Amino acid sequence: MTNGPPRIFDSHAQALYRARAARRTADRFLLREAAEGVAARLAPVNRIFAAALAVDGRATEHLQDLAATWRTGSFDPDERLETGDGGFDLAVSLLSLHGMNDLPGALAQIRRVLKPDGLFVGALFGGATLFELHDAFASGEIETLGGITPRVAPFADVRELGALLQRAGFALPVADVERTTVRYRDFATLANDLRAMGETNALVERQRLSRTTLRSALAYYAAKHSEPDGRLRATFDIVYLTGWAPHESQQQPLKPGSAKMRLAQALGTVEHRASDKAKP
Repeated sequence: MTNGPPRIFDSHAQALYRARAARRTADRFLLREAAEGVAARLAPVNRIFAAALAVDGRATEHLQDLAATWRTGSFDPDERLETGDGGFDLAVSLLSLHGMNDLPGALAQIRRVLKPDGLFVGALFGGATLFELHDAFASGEIETLGGITPRVAPFADVRELGALLQRAGFALPVADVERTTVRYRDFATLANDLRAMGETNALVERQRLSRTTLRSALAYYAAKHSEPDGRLRATFDIVYLTGWAPHESQQQPLKPGSAKMRLAQALGTVEHRASDKAKP
């Protein structure tokens, strides 16, 4: 019997794919979009960030101007966050946390390296990301093999991710999602984009894909998830997470019973006791 969360992702394979992707010359437009989304969420924060942590290293390339100094941190194969000293007033992660086996633990580690009232902003794939590809692979395997095997990583819902922020101890947690639908001229172009981002299959239970199954999957993809001109649709949901390391200066929820005005008074209506209400 093993302790801890189940291993969904092969950390070694994942690191290999991402290192290989970093050496490629490609238009990583989704990474750029995620960086722009993070910058937009930081724009209303009236603060100068002195020391920032790029959790996966990507923020230093895309968001250099948001902090005076940056340090790169990374999760080792055992998902321990290596940052050196803590004391950061900003931590940013761009499109990597969806590949963690223990996401609640990863978020808690990020919170612990922040100063009190330090801010975390992360972008990760979630929701319906690549549901078309998942659907096509499932259909192809059922037709040729009579069952399905893991091909596309599972992605958490935005509400689940918001709850994980609270579970990790962040104050004032916010989770929201933005959807991008990309239309590819063929499957090879989609596969190249996934390789360029290091997002190829790193699931522990992955298996080799036969040509017969691939042909069946691509035929289904073209039939069910394509435009009239034949282009293939691919959905990407980027979930943005924002949370603060707790601090006494932050706004706190009111204690039950501490309100100074009844709801009916605030709404300008007459309050009735439950026993006074008309019965059906």
